[in-house]
Amino acid sequence: MAAETDEIFDRIEQWQNAGKGVALATVMRTWGSSPRPAGSHLAVDETGAFCGSVSGGCIEGAVIAEAKAAIADGRPRRLEFGVSDEQAWEVGLACGGRVEVYVERVE
Repeated sequence: MAAETDEIFDRIEQWQNAGKGVALATVMRTWGSSPRPAGSHLAVDETGAFCGSVSGGCIEGAVIAEAKAAIADGRPRRLEFGVSDEQAWEVGLACGGRVEVYVERVE
């Protein structure tokens, strides 16, 4: 995970050096089955380009949208995602667990 984290922070630096706004999403906690552990990161630039993962794909779209909003307004967000096992396959969260993600603009 260290090499992946290095890549994410290198990308953040590249985006900032290019004058782009950037946000960082971090998995804070998980309950039950979750595709990514606490401490996983997803970096997003103001155009929606991203690097890393907080969910293996199942909630990334929503997190990217919130990250773009955090870049625009500067306010951090605490997001919680989860579904019951019966609904899991319908929405793409096949793990059936819960994930708490913190999103903040990187200054």
